[in-house]
Amino acid sequence: MDAVDDLNCTVQHPVDLMNVRQLQRDVLSSDKSQRMAEFFSLLGDANRLRILSALARQELCVCDLAAVVTMSESAVSHQLRVLRSMRLVSYRKQGRNVYYRLQDSHVLNLYREVAEHLDEPAD
Repeated sequence: MDAVDDLNCTVQHPVDLMNVRQLQRDVLSSDKSQRMAEFFSLLGDANRLRILSALARQELCVCDLAAVVTMSESAVSHQLRVLRSMRLVSYRKQGRNVYYRLQDSHVLNLYREVAEHLDEPAD
């Protein structure tokens, strides 16, 4: 049975079946929605968000990042591993030092958009 046949609107109105079918093709796949849920779940940690906020300002080594967010270097390193696993941060080595930065402009834009949204006055 087609999902369009399962429409159970309580208010009678004409249904644009072509539009419904187009939306069904455009809606997130189950796989992609699962990956996005995991991605946003990762951002559900306040410490990770504080790390991202610092890296949104500048590239930092673990020791400086730990001082900025007032966490141990070990805890920051752990969080950075998690953030790297989801491709939110990347790093570069310079001698014996490792410097972390946001992975790309997508991550920076996502961070900025959410921060800006939260700063808007409530309706």
